Amino acid sequence: MDINTLRGLATVFVMIAFLGVCWWAYGPKRKRQFDEAAQLPFADEPEELAAAKSDAASKSDLSTEKERQSTL
Repeated sequence: MDINTLRGLATVFVMIAFLGVCWWAYGPKRKRQFDEAAQLPFADEPEELAAAKSDAASKSDLSTEKERQSTL
């Protein structure tokens, strides 16, 4: 067994491992778990804080619109 045989076996092993990880990550069993995990950053945000952020964003949009109108 020479070095080229070992390189070939290592390539096959890594390819099989990569395909296994892809199958695990994109399998239909885990879709629900990953969807729930994707929403975790938004789960801790209280409703009052979310409302305040949306109000601040809308005020910012209004002030930007007023500035645009005044420059015209």
